Amino acid sequence: MDMAITTGLVEAFLKCPTKCFLRARVEVGTGNAYADWVRTENDVFRTDGIKRLVAGVAPDKCATGTAATETGRSAQWRLALDFVARSENLRCSCHAVERIPTAGRGQAAQFVPIRFVFSNKLTRHDKLLLAFDALVISKVLGREVTLGRIVYGDDHVTLKVKVSALKNEVEKLTDKIGALISSPSPPDLVLNRHCAECEFRTRCRPKAIDKDDLSLLASMTEKERTDFNSKGIFTVTQLSFTFRPRRRPRGLREKRERHHYALQALAIREKKLHIVGAPEIKIEGTPVYLDVEGLPDRGFYYLVGIRTQAGDSVVQHSFWADGPSDEGRIWREFLSKLMDIENPVLVHYGSFESIFLKQMREKHGGPPNDSGAAKALESSVNLLSVIFGQIYFPTYSNGLKEIAGWLGFRWSDRDSSGVQSIVWRGEWEQAKAPSIKEKLIRYNSEDCAALELVAHAVAQACQKRIGSDSETAGRLEVVVADSLNSKVTMWPKFSTSIQGFDAINKAARWNYQRDRIYIRTDAELKKAKRKKKSLVKRAMHISKVVVCEPLRVCPRCQRKVAKTFRTITKCLHDVRFSRSGVTGWVVKYRFQVFWCPACRAFTPWPKEFWDRSTFGRNLAAFSIFEIIELCVTQRSVTETLNRLFGFQMDEIVVRRFKERGAEYYRETRKKILAEMVEGNLIHADETRIRVQGGFGI
Repeated sequence: MDMAITTGLVEAFLKCPTKCFLRARVEVGTGNAYADWVRTENDVFRTDGIKRLVAGVAPDKCATGTAATETGRSAQWRLALDFVARSENLRCSCHAVERIPTAGRGQAAQFVPIRFVFSNKLTRHDKLLLAFDALVISKVLGREVTLGRIVYGDDHVTLKVKVSALKNEVEKLTDKIGALISSPSPPDLVLNRHCAECEFRTRCRPKAIDKDDLSLLASMTEKERTDFNSKGIFTVTQLSFTFRPRRRPRGLREKRERHHYALQALAIREKKLHIVGAPEIKIEGTPVYLDVEGLPDRGFYYLVGIRTQAGDSVVQHSFWADGPSDEGRIWREFLSKLMDIENPVLVHYGSFESIFLKQMREKHGGPPNDSGAAKALESSVNLLSVIFGQIYFPTYSNGLKEIAGWLGFRWSDRDSSGVQSIVWRGEWEQAKAPSIKEKLIRYNSEDCAALELVAHAVAQACQKRIGSDSETAGRLEVVVADSLNSKVTMWPKFSTSIQGFDAINKAARWNYQRDRIYIRTDAELKKAKRKKKSLVKRAMHISKVVVCEPLRVCPRCQRKVAKTFRTITKCLHDVRFSRSGVTGWVVKYRFQVFWCPACRAFTPWPKEFWDRSTFGRNLAAFSIFEIIELCVTQRSVTETLNRLFGFQMDEIVVRRFKERGAEYYRETRKKILAEMVEGNLIHADETRIRVQGGFGI
């Protein structure tokens, strides 16, 4: 199997490690309409962009494919298309490479990789892919590539990227990908936001549901999931047993409730709606349910749908825009219809509609200030903000599709989603087919109906009815989280029919009672316990004080410093070597930091603070020498340094010394290894060691 790290694998890894692993194994996905559409749009945009580049270059100055690579060092071409390069285990297929000859004699030409992205908004992933192309090209041609260009958007805007600043990040990225694809087992399955756009979605999500994995909870971050895993919680069911209702402090009762993952897991396990505190929804007037469809990367809104009640019937209005020039028209039609409704109250779901209302007022104006429509725009109700942190539906996310689906709503098209609507709009712009337009309008209308259903359920949970929906009312069961039993546990009470086991189970607590309860009640034992745990603290002697000169310009963009921030005081703990021995050395640094508004960078700390560590390089070198050369354990090294020099170090600090040292000498190790490989003889020795109870070589 080919273990080459390609541009496609890098792109997949940036989105999901599991996707990268499956692609490296040439697994076939079930397909995804949005992913296929994005691939097609990128191919079309790339073809058009290459035509624009070729138009400005003479035919004899263009090269294609491997022909450009073979003549790379002595190249005479100006533009290379489909530049395929491979170095060691890296392989890239660059869209285009421009060769810029220098004016001076004897100077090497400059090579600039070019990528084409059809989207109007670039991400950091696009820049990293360009930097990967630059890294492979520099290795193949033996020349440093410092700049690259990205052509993107409807207007074919060109962005220059300093790829040399991303080189270290890309190298670390390729190391991770190399370790991933060479491993025989796949990485831990973790669902993320990219799943909706992935061709392996139907493969991964059922597995996550079977495992009851924590990544099913869509709003949980990687750090939060890692924290739960460190506590032994790996499934949603396990997490559900950790919820305990607690009284909020008086100072926090007026503030917004945070999201409780444990309560969301409990709602999923019990299949009941749970509420925290006193959620409230205020709709004093005629509710108007609003849903908007648009293209986020173009900032273009093409469909506005509203749903309202007129007597005993429901009325749906849809306002369609063929292009950006019609956006103002549908906004005015929307305002006109809103002004015809008595005391309207706009209800929407999420921030997309909030941004729409704000941007449209700024671009196309609003209704008269004293009108009911103006009041509705100013005080629109975001239903998601009412739900978040207070109302917990038994769903893995707070998405409209998932909550409305649990309440029984069904869309006519099974694949209906936000990303799918972008695909439909793209297809309509290509073919102008009425059937696709009708599909989009129907999808928007169904979203409005789903929003109305969810609003009724939220109103019932808040005990304030908007309208009558007996079907939902009869099925919805609301549980107040504050009234739950705080002593519920996943472990049942111990019971046995065997005589004597009950006494043995009670005796299991004696050790705890002896060590904890006595110490809490007896003054002498409390004093003895405190002395046992206390550490000997020595007064820290400051050997030297260094006041750093404040920087006048930003070290990254050379812009003049306009504003300084607070002064930081940090002590650097280190050792000082002399002929007669080693002494502790503590230097107090005072320096100022500022934030550059141009390049968004903070002032770096003084170079003596190695990776912002408060322990110096000499101390790290001394620790690594004792661990590796003298075979002293990390615990002994830590205790010795704390005892001799009065440092308050933990064993984890010494462990990090080894990690930073390995990273610092990584390039040196590669050079030594390269020299060994180029030599005629390698002498290898085997040493048997014991690691974690087992033996190894």
